[in-house]
Amino acid sequence: MINSKRHTNISLTFFLLAAALGVFLRFLYIFNLAVDYRYIVHAHSHIALLGWVYIGLTTIFYKLFLSEFGLDKRYRIIFWFTQCTLLGMLFSFPFQGYALFSIIFSTLFLFASYWFSWFFVKNTAVQFKENSSYRCMKMALFYMVVSSIGPWALGVIMTTLGTGSIWYRMAIYFYLHFQYNGWMILALFGLLFFILEGRGIKLTRKEFNRFFVFINWGIMLTFFLSVLWTKPAFIYYFLGGVGGFFQLIALLFLFRIILKSKTVVRKIFFKPQWELLNVVGILIAVKFLLQLVSALPYIANLAATIIDFTIGYLHWTFLGVVSIGLFLFLEYFKLIKVSQKGYYIYLFGFGLTELLIFYKAVVIWLGLSLFKGYFIVLSTASIVLLVGIGYLFVFNLKQRACLEEVKTTH
Repeated sequence: MINSKRHTNISLTFFLLAAALGVFLRFLYIFNLAVDYRYIVHAHSHIALLGWVYIGLTTIFYKLFLSEFGLDKRYRIIFWFTQCTLLGMLFSFPFQGYALFSIIFSTLFLFASYWFSWFFVKNTAVQFKENSSYRCMKMALFYMVVSSIGPWALGVIMTTLGTGSIWYRMAIYFYLHFQYNGWMILALFGLLFFILEGRGIKLTRKEFNRFFVFINWGIMLTFFLSVLWTKPAFIYYFLGGVGGFFQLIALLFLFRIILKSKTVVRKIFFKPQWELLNVVGILIAVKFLLQLVSALPYIANLAATIIDFTIGYLHWTFLGVVSIGLFLFLEYFKLIKVSQKGYYIYLFGFGLTELLIFYKAVVIWLGLSLFKGYFIVLSTASIVLLVGIGYLFVFNLKQRACLEEVKTTH
């Protein structure tokens, strides 16, 4: 039988490693170390997106939809093959960046993700396939596969046009957009719908279709926000803005569904889980608002010229919306226990790093000077974030050890 808790602990391990690499990147602004900054960035981003989020989400997907149908042996092969590709990236990207071995392992990971997507869709039981949650999850996996067009294109672009080409950045933004806004966000929505359905909150087809149509059009159209740094024709700003508006409308439909059954929904989640849900709701509303205003030419130009605005937004999405959302669902489905102390340390570190990143962006925008010791304070804030993740990781290891001890004594 698949030990989903063990798989979740592996994903937490990758999150801890990604955070440690993030701290290392911060300290490169303070100490002059003989390493290539870009190489560490590649390792940091790949391990965070593919180790923590991908493994966390696919573990939940398997537990909810496939674990009862005798598929453990085949899933175990997919899982451990994926781990080999992640370890390959972890031990190649920091030392060579995009080169032979890192490209081999990242390419193998793409095949592993295709393999899991096919495995999930093929083996999900018929009784699930009309559910709102399954439709979201299937579409989320579709966006994950679509996002891989970016890495495939990178190889061609690097050998023909070079890294200085606008198409090089475009391929990266394509990948990130459909990872963050398609795969991850829609997967989280799917998990929420799974919980609502499981607790008897039935959505009418009309209610769900309104949400589903607007969120998907929003995901597709907001990709145009990723091309605004090239200062294209006005139509691209308009389409990106429409996409941002559609996402907000979809979120309002979702809030309306929850508020309509608020008394029941409130009983579904324990108090700490309810707090997590509210935090995620606020964070995602801010994220969608930021996307909408970034369709304005002045704001789009600001985000393109001051990279810290973009970094702050990406961290807001990944460390805020996606990671705290994952904490919520992993806790709800009893795959981890979210320690309140660890979570508050994490939340404080997240808030502080976001404040400092956006502060730097505003300082550059207004032509001011950073306060003395800024990078030391930012590095310290990143350590707080790392400590929070480390606390959650150790707490869950202890929980697992206690459970195994209880099983042994009985």
